[in-house]
Amino acid sequence: MYVIKGQTADWEVVVGLEVHCQIISKSKLFSSSSTEFGAAPNTQVSFIDSAMPGMLPVLNQECVNQAIRTGLGLNAKINNKSVFARKNYFYADLPQGYQISQLAPLVGEGYLEILDDDGNPKKVRIERLHVEQDAGKSVHDASPTQTYIDLNRVGTGLMEIVSYPDISSPSEAGQYVKKIRQIVRALGTCDGNMEEGSMRADVNVSVRKVGEQGYRTRCEVKNMNSFKFIQQAIEYEAKRQVEAHEAGEKIVQSTLQFDKATGETSVMRSKEDAHDYRYFPEPDLAPLIVTDELIEELRKTLPELPDAKKKRFMSEYQITDFDATLLTSEEEISTYYEKTVGQEKIAKGKTVANWMTGELFAYLNKSGLDFSQNPISSQNLSQLVDRILDKTISGNIAKKIWEMLLEIPTLTPDEIIEKEGLKQITDTGAIEKAVDDVIANNPDKVAEIKAGKDKLIGWLTGQVMQITGGKANPAMVQDLLKKKLL
Repeated sequence: MYVIKGQTADWEVVVGLEVHCQIISKSKLFSSSSTEFGAAPNTQVSFIDSAMPGMLPVLNQECVNQAIRTGLGLNAKINNKSVFARKNYFYADLPQGYQISQLAPLVGEGYLEILDDDGNPKKVRIERLHVEQDAGKSVHDASPTQTYIDLNRVGTGLMEIVSYPDISSPSEAGQYVKKIRQIVRALGTCDGNMEEGSMRADVNVSVRKVGEQGYRTRCEVKNMNSFKFIQQAIEYEAKRQVEAHEAGEKIVQSTLQFDKATGETSVMRSKEDAHDYRYFPEPDLAPLIVTDELIEELRKTLPELPDAKKKRFMSEYQITDFDATLLTSEEEISTYYEKTVGQEKIAKGKTVANWMTGELFAYLNKSGLDFSQNPISSQNLSQLVDRILDKTISGNIAKKIWEMLLEIPTLTPDEIIEKEGLKQITDTGAIEKAVDDVIANNPDKVAEIKAGKDKLIGWLTGQVMQITGGKANPAMVQDLLKKKLL
């Protein structure tokens, strides 16, 4: 349990999240403008997007389908009827002066499963998923005196996934957002690129004394686009609120921003309530009616989702919960793993998992590379594991080959083995000669082993491996040493 130690009491944090996911669709929610990322400013703006008089919105059915599929992936109820509404507020990057959103949402209650801080399964309830249009982008750093507006993003379809305040720690919040990202990427409904702004979260934070019922005043940290910063913001804001409560200060419901450099939150404005936006039904759009037939048709298109894939990996490949979690964290990683293992699921599953979660992930992390930049092909890793399992090479030799593959990815393990003469020595006669030489050259160690220091067998094994250039089969070496000395 995550507890904040105050001066007078122990406190717990209460977190609810609003995760905004940009819908994968070639065109916007209510216009035919392109949604492609990276275009020159204000080049993907239609008359509808720019709020020209008399321009009427036309709902993009693909955005609706994508939202339904996401709802199904979140174990949520799909509502047969939902209603679009105008959320009224003024900001320079919102040409209409209102945002078309939903008060009666397309997707109702659902849930996600994460692990609490003690490692136990925990359900986080989802209140709703509603569809809305995105605002534009204000650029503040292009001029010291002016703010520029880019309307390319205006009208892009968003799914806002709202949780109940069931999250009790920064770690749980990070897990929750990661799980949503996994699901939408697996479904192909959002690319999850937080650095590009296509997925971001508003984090609602409050605190209460441990054992206290009900909720205290919350503050909302806006537009978080990093798992790390989400967790840092919750840690800082929770401690700030605890100190304020214990000092007798009143927490004012506010919208906050997070400073990445200092790790601190600061007030942007007082927090609005729903009535401040003067919601009313969108007069230019009829209620959205979704049939049960469409819902079932879309359900059939769902791929295997991360939780189901994790369970299958553990069962089919006989790997640990930890390994399965890592290997199903991204669709690209799980595809690579299954391609590498091939049909020999139990025979190769654990060894491939060890190499991926060990050497491969360590290399990518150290090099600052994404998995998409992985230089080792699945064919090469599969062949390397095959040569370990058929005892052509030892584990130590395999690591040397691994380093060569990183340097020259166009080579194959078999080519390196042949070129460098790295085949493991399994000939009993050759290994026995090396063992006899080591025994003869180390009479003091032999005497200690015979006197009861069995662990020195490992040291002698190392000597044999050294004089054979690491090519001797280490298991055969140990067996011979034990037969001769014990």
